[in-house]
Amino acid sequence: MTSRNDVAAIIDHTLLKPEATPADVEALVAEAKELGVLAICVSPSMLPITDPGEIVVATVVGFPSGQVKPEIKAAEAKRAVADGAAEVDMVINIGQAIAGDFDGLEADIRGVVEASGDSLVKVIIESAALSDEQIVEACRRAEAAGAGFVKTSTGFHPAGGASAHAVGLMRETVGDRLGVKASGGIRTAEAAEEMIASGASRLGLSGSAKILNSL
Repeated sequence: MTSRNDVAAIIDHTLLKPEATPADVEALVAEAKELGVLAICVSPSMLPITDPGEIVVATVVGFPSGQVKPEIKAAEAKRAVADGAAEVDMVINIGQAIAGDFDGLEADIRGVVEASGDSLVKVIIESAALSDEQIVEACRRAEAAGAGFVKTSTGFHPAGGASAHAVGLMRETVGDRLGVKASGGIRTAEAAEEMIASGASRLGLSGSAKILNSL
């Protein structure tokens, strides 16, 4: 069993509901500090965060569909970093991956990486909507474009969220060169431990307290 502190140290405590208010984000930050998690992940409109303390601030770009012009994603990332985001979780154009346009997909990612400067970029590939072959190639292209992480899911796609199979495949593809973030539908301590065992080095959770209190 993974220790509570070890799990807390890799959690992105997440609030991306469209109806979230500034007060909800304030509560998220307070809870993140209390739980001792690594980071929070919020919508870009919620930036900048007042007094995050030691908590890493992450946001999302092109979220949740990924169907945004590359130059808009890059501009969104640049603004997010200017507003204090140390990490940027971008959504690929999933249709590009399904259509096999991986050159376009790589260029899209590279634009966000360049716009993000020193901030860490995590690439959301929406693994439940892709075949194994598409997952592998999307991960390869994310690495080639200079991203620091690949990430399973937005948590908003009807195909589903993270799976141990996808996490393992992503880890196998990127080795120890990139991080792997599992997110979307992880609601129990058992599920969190399964993702870690499969190769996840970061967890995106909205129910962090429940999971940590179960460890």
